[in-house]
Amino acid sequence: MIRKLNPARETWMRTNETSAIMDALDASQGSARFVGGAVRNALLGRKVQDIDIATVFLPEDVILRLESAGIKAVPTGIEHGTVTAVFDGKAFEVTTLRRDVATDGRHATVAFSDSWSLDAQRRDFTINALYASPDGEIFDYTGGLGDLDTRRVRFIGDPVARIREDYLRILRLFRFHAWYGLGEIDGEALAAARAERAGLRRLSGERIRNEILRLLEAENPCPAVRAMTEAGILREIIHCETRSARLDRLVHIGAENLMDADPVLRLAALLPDDAGVASAFTERLRFSRENRDRLVELVVARENLRPSLPDCELRAMLYRLGTRRVQDRIFLCWADDPDDSHANAWRSLLSIADAWTPPRFPLTGADVMAEGIPEGPLVGKVLSELEAWWVVNDFAPDRAALRERLKKVGKTATE
Repeated sequence: MIRKLNPARETWMRTNETSAIMDALDASQGSARFVGGAVRNALLGRKVQDIDIATVFLPEDVILRLESAGIKAVPTGIEHGTVTAVFDGKAFEVTTLRRDVATDGRHATVAFSDSWSLDAQRRDFTINALYASPDGEIFDYTGGLGDLDTRRVRFIGDPVARIREDYLRILRLFRFHAWYGLGEIDGEALAAARAERAGLRRLSGERIRNEILRLLEAENPCPAVRAMTEAGILREIIHCETRSARLDRLVHIGAENLMDADPVLRLAALLPDDAGVASAFTERLRFSRENRDRLVELVVARENLRPSLPDCELRAMLYRLGTRRVQDRIFLCWADDPDDSHANAWRSLLSIADAWTPPRFPLTGADVMAEGIPEGPLVGKVLSELEAWWVVNDFAPDRAALRERLKKVGKTATE
């Protein structure tokens, strides 16, 4: 395990935006350090996205220093010591060193500090309490480097006490294990999560939703999901039996077919095929309308998808439902299929769905009225009948053939 980061290799440490903010905070004199996920990911050789900075300066001083350097300062969480620095469109969270004074399971009252060690002690996991200076020196006050070596997600201090400070840490345990852990989940952490799981009921739906979706974005979330199920934690969230075997199968299929992790599709695989459960779940966790509708549609969908589905039937389904919904259903039905010999047939369906562009129906209402059908509901009825005939015939009839068909349908409709 690398014990020092090389800024020459870590481009995120030396961008113009990063340098400007660290200079404004006098980081070269030890007044500010990188902290948390950026340091952890860099040590693991993973992509660094969000960059968080810890500093000895009080929030008011942070704002003054940033603005004096021409950097926008937004007091996004100033009561907890956090100021968002925005420079050239890039945002950084800058937080004053702090310690917890009081916690209620959801929020903390903090006091500002000048102690890096005390700041580390209030964080959740050892691998998230690593600091780095601008020249790459690592500061570890909780044994995080050793845990990163063994890929162990371990609470700082007493796991029960840390969870009672913020019950979201139960879900964060499983999420971080899915992303960074190896082997079994830390025994003390798991026991504490199981014992304190009722505290999840005190959390907002939005916080739970975000953690679940981020967990399901992991390359392979299945071991963590199984552990949540065995510990009774998943039932606290979904309130019913789940289908972890189908999720396992979907993740396996996705890995074999280079499919990007889709947390909403994975959640649909995990939920039972029950619209009531899906509706209540998405309402309670305050999903966006788009994701709520997608989940509910997936658990109630009854399309007759099968590996032997004729291409023409698949094209008709794609025309009616759209590409994404059909692809979603193919993946879920494939995950329900225990016969591995069907894999190539399912792949073929996906290839067709991905490549096929729905044609445009050649007729309009004006064409129907030109045949003497008066404007009104009958026009739509005739168009729908013609379109259904066109789809059944695999979109082969051209405009001329449809106009011939229109003459017959129109005559029948007006008799």
